[in-house]
Parts: sequence; C-alpha cells; structure tokens
Amino acid sequence: MAIRWRDAMSRALYGPNGFFVAGTGPADHFRTSVHASPAFARALLRLIYDVDAGLGHPSRLDVVDVGAGRGELLRALLSTLEDAAGLAVGVSGEPTRSGRSGLIPTRAGSPETLTPTASARPLGDEPSLVAERPSLAERVRFTAVEYASRPENLPEEITWTFEIPAEINGVLLATEWLDNVPLDVAVHTADGWRYLLVDPQSGAETVGEPVSPADLDWLTRWWPTSRTSTDGDPNSALTWSDATSGSESGFGAARPAQGSSLTARSRPGCPETPHSDHRAEIGRSRDEAWANAVRQIERGLALAVDYGHLRERRPVDGTLTGYRGGRQVPPVPDGSSDVTAHVAMDSVASAGSEVARCAYSLVLQREALRALGADGGRPPLSLAGTDPAGYVRALAAASAVAELTDPAGLGGHWWLRQPVGIPHEPAVAR
Repeated sequence: MAIRWRDAMSRALYGPNGFFVAGTGPADHFRTSVHASPAFARALLRLIYDVDAGLGHPSRLDVVDVGAGRGELLRALLSTLEDAAGLAVGVSGEPTRSGRSGLIPTRAGSPETLTPTASARPLGDEPSLVAERPSLAERVRFTAVEYASRPENLPEEITWTFEIPAEINGVLLATEWLDNVPLDVAVHTADGWRYLLVDPQSGAETVGEPVSPADLDWLTRWWPTSRTSTDGDPNSALTWSDATSGSESGFGAARPAQGSSLTARSRPGCPETPHSDHRAEIGRSRDEAWANAVRQIERGLALAVDYGHLRERRPVDGTLTGYRGGRQVPPVPDGSSDVTAHVAMDSVASAGSEVARCAYSLVLQREALRALGADGGRPPLSLAGTDPAGYVRALAAASAVAELTDPAGLGGHWWLRQPVGIPHEPAVAR
C-alpha cells in the first residue's frame, strides 16, 4: 500500500529493523567526513576548544553528537583529545600543535601562537592559571544520540542515549543527520501541490491528497516553483561563501559512497515517477528537528554539517536517493538501504535562529575547515630530502584533507553554526 514518504522513511530508517537501527551501522554503506580523514576530528576539536574558551572553561563541557551512527565521530574526538592532552599547551589551554601529524597548524593571531614553544610545559607543570584549571580532557562529557543499541566496544567515556539531552553546556554536533530526518515529498500539479505517495517495497510513486496548510506555507516560503527568486529570509544573518555559484553551491555534493567516486545525485533504475515539471522535498520536519536540537542548548554552539541547497537553487526534480553497500541505489524505502535527501539549509538555519535568538553563519565545508587550519596544503618539498618517510606521510595526510575540502564532494557540504548565548565568529578562512 502506498503511503507518504515521511512515514515510509521513518519505518525504513528507524523502525525495529530499520537501516540505522539494525546491522553493523551506516559506515558499511557510505563514507562521511569522519571516515575520510582524522583531520576532520582535529578541526572539530579546535572548534570545541574555541567554544570552551567562549564559555569561560566551565567545569563540565558537553559534546553531543546527534545521529551518532556507531559512535565513530566521538571515538575520533576522544582519541584526538587524548593525544592532545599529552602535548604542550599555550596560554589558552589549547595544544600548540594539533594531533600527531600536525596537519592543522596554529592560526596566526590565535592565543597559542603568543607563547614560544620553548616556554610551554605539559599541562600540570606550568605554574599558571592554566595549570590550576582542569584540562579539557578532564572536563568534557561526550554523549552519542542514536536509535541503535549501544555498541559493545564503545569507550566508557561516551554516554549513549536515544534522545537529545537537555541543558547542554557546550557543543551539539549533527554531521549528516538532517539529511536522514524523514520528510514528505510533493509534486506541483495543475491544481497545486500534492503529496507523493510511495510503495515501500517497490518505490513506485503515486499522487496523493493536497498538502496541508502548514506544508503549503513552507513550500510557498522556501521552495518556489519559479527558478528566479530572492532570498527566502531577508532578516537572516547568512554569511555567504560562494553561495550563488552553480558549481559550488553544495547541491551537487551528495553523500560519497564508500569505495565509490559517486558524488552527484542519480536515480539509476528508479521506478517511474508521476509526470510533473516540479517536485519538492518538504523540509518542515527538518526545521522542527533542528529547532528542537538548538532548544536543548543552554549555552554553546550547534553545528550541522550536511549536503544541501539554498532557495535560489532548489533542484527542480528533488534529490531523493539511496545508498547501500558502497553504491548509490534507487530510493526504495524497504529498510535495506539508506534513504536520504539534501537539506534546505537556509530554512533549517532560519528555524534555529528563531529559537536561539542569535545570528548564524552558513558556509561551505572547505571554507570552514580552512578557517580551522585544515587546508590540505602539500608539505614542503625540502622535507623529502631531510625526512623522506615523513614527507610521504605528510603528503598522504594532505591528500586526505584535500578530500574533505573538494568542492565537488565533501568540501561542498554546508556548515551551519548556530551559537546560543555566546559570542559568535563566522567560520571563514583566514
């Protein structure tokens, strides 16, 4: 029996035998930034240090990962933080170098550049206020939010829960979560917008009833039928970064399949869709999910990292697709594959800012990572003469960072930063 896409996605992804609940987890089916390079976790750790400083180094700093998969990102953050805890620190309490490979250099003008390395001592030996304050590793509290059961080998430092905790004081991370928040799909017909219904077993679609007034309001504001439009939220504090570039808008940057070079959306062998010159993915459910997540933050920062699009360049035919076993497949919501759609990032950002009452920034991943020191630059050729093995390692690591910043792939993801009650600095490359 055909049902609305939102219901079909909910069952297929989060039902008792759903894609994200059963089995070994999504990492076996597609590749995200955390899988691509350790530099992603190191960059996020630098962001966490910044938020910690903005909060005045509280006695407890929460780091909450929503849509945690099997805890891969928090494992990487925990490991990176443990590595960093053994390094020398500057006056800010931040490591003077990040991670084992040093791929994220210190930023010019950042606090850690103000103390010469020779004068820095391991945390605990420095007779200063920094030494008197417990390290971030001692104060941080990692929490994974996921419907699946807790993995058996998850480090005990990571709390596992099914709901976003309240009164977060720190950082909420949502990396490729919103694209899997179930949504309805509509088609524009001669008598207006109507829901598309889908058969969960075959993926075949049929036209259903007219959309609800709430969904119609969302479509009217955020998904114009005309290809020429103005910004859907003139009062927002959007930080534009190549946002109007067709090749760099983030629309083409789909979730890379594990072991595959697929980046653009395709629907190979997809069942026939009812004829229309326009279909839309109604992002109201994602707006509500993001607003609720932001609402749980007492003070701190919410970060959403996802592939998406803006009002000026909504895809005429939508972006719904599937992933299974490292390959892009038709979006059949039978529970055997991931079903995902790009995120209307400006709509989500507007919903979050209404809750936080703070300006947000929205930039592409490559700009955000460069601002955090991960630029993918090649190591100096002179290193090959003095340390050939080190040069090869650095070159391989730089290539991994380059994947994170590739505008045709992961670098085309959007970073939505929503501060709550703390000073805000847009993520732009320096």
